[in-house]
Amino acid sequence: MRSLKYFLVSILIVLSSSSCEKFLSVDPQYTQDVENFFETKEDYERALVGAYDLLQGSFLTLWIGEIASDNSIAGGESVNDSQGLHQIDMMNHGGINSELRNVLRYNYAGITRVNYIMENQDKIDFVGKDHILAEARFLRAYYYFELVKFFGDIPLIIDKRIGIEEAVKLERTPKAEVYAQIEADLQYAISILNPVASQKGRATKGAAMAFLGKAYLYQNKFTEAAATFDELIATGTYSLIPNYADLFSVANENNSETVFDVQYSGLEGASYGCYICAEGNIAAGFGGIRQYNGPVYSDGNSYNLPTQDLYAAFSSIDQRRQTTILNIDAFIAAQPAPNDIHYAIGAGGHTGYYSNKYIKRLDEMGLPDNDLTSPVNYRVIRYADVLLMAAEAHYQIGNTSTAQSLVNQIRVRAGVPGVSVNSLDVIYRERRYELSMEGLRFFDLVRTGQAANFIDGFVVGKHELFPIPQVEIDLAGGKWNQNPGY
Repeated sequence: MRSLKYFLVSILIVLSSSSCEKFLSVDPQYTQDVENFFETKEDYERALVGAYDLLQGSFLTLWIGEIASDNSIAGGESVNDSQGLHQIDMMNHGGINSELRNVLRYNYAGITRVNYIMENQDKIDFVGKDHILAEARFLRAYYYFELVKFFGDIPLIIDKRIGIEEAVKLERTPKAEVYAQIEADLQYAISILNPVASQKGRATKGAAMAFLGKAYLYQNKFTEAAATFDELIATGTYSLIPNYADLFSVANENNSETVFDVQYSGLEGASYGCYICAEGNIAAGFGGIRQYNGPVYSDGNSYNLPTQDLYAAFSSIDQRRQTTILNIDAFIAAQPAPNDIHYAIGAGGHTGYYSNKYIKRLDEMGLPDNDLTSPVNYRVIRYADVLLMAAEAHYQIGNTSTAQSLVNQIRVRAGVPGVSVNSLDVIYRERRYELSMEGLRFFDLVRTGQAANFIDGFVVGKHELFPIPQVEIDLAGGKWNQNPGY
């Protein structure tokens, strides 16, 4: 992660990707192992950075959260290019899907790294340890939230590492219990963390509050969600930046609207053999225009292509449409020498549109191979999202005037007239206009019960959850039941 040095504790390598090569060099070698590691404050700091590093896997949430919805298609060179994404796009995914397995593996690897810290939380005392533990618990809440929204009931492991014998005996924990742990971790983090991070990319009090409100919202705990968002808004820590078009450039990252970003860097190389090892944003790198040769943008792999339905959903005066979606042919036609600009269409599908939020630009290039080294941060939670979640929670508990005020703050910034918030659908539509191509659409549709109305092939009672990867069921000794319908 940008501004954070990479550290990987050796005992956890098996829970990440076996091909990663970015390991800590210890001099002399072999003098430090997992049992004598936590001897200094620096050891805890380095272990914490290792726990942060699995946030790099958030590119899968960005992809799947859009491709599984009506907002985008998988794209790519062919239907065999990231086949798992195409299966999700067509709603014919099952228990054998590499992308879904990676979602599970990456997030459990992050949890294991946090649990390793927590297992050793009492080994020594030092000033600032409580803050390290608070950041660690924030991360654990983040990783468990990802898992529960994808898979529902999942094994809950807290404050310890487990061996193979224990792993095969694990049962899936009811999601209500997982959410209870998420809430507990975030409440602890809120009590300790500072409003402003000491280093960009680290968790803050506001980020923990936003995630807690979001966790409440996903559980339909609307009163608790509204109260949490109100408290966060009242701090005045965050504000909407004036120009929506500035939100997604590298130059404007970590602005007043940033509640929590995954920080990416273009200053370290990577390989196609280990995406989780990359320090660049894979989603932005692969979202570039295939074999493009022209101004502003760079070439890429044409993944995650917005649909005509999404483009048409915007008002023509809404500033957010152009920032969210690149209409490639209209863009080329508007250039001084359009005949000199060329691009190719991949066999994985073509809509004529590209995600303008996460795309490779000529002035934001990372090191070669720059498909893997985009420095564009993933905006996990923006203040606009907080305002819209607060509006939804308030509407659900009868505070319609508050909901309307919050929604119209968003619309004023977008340059469109205010609206009367006389139904939840008004808020849901505003979430689509404001947050499309940010990895939220599918999960919004599912949690609000709208998915079958908007997603072709969506089966009620099945597709609300993704299947548990079959190989993980097998590794657990067959003790885990598969999610319904798979």
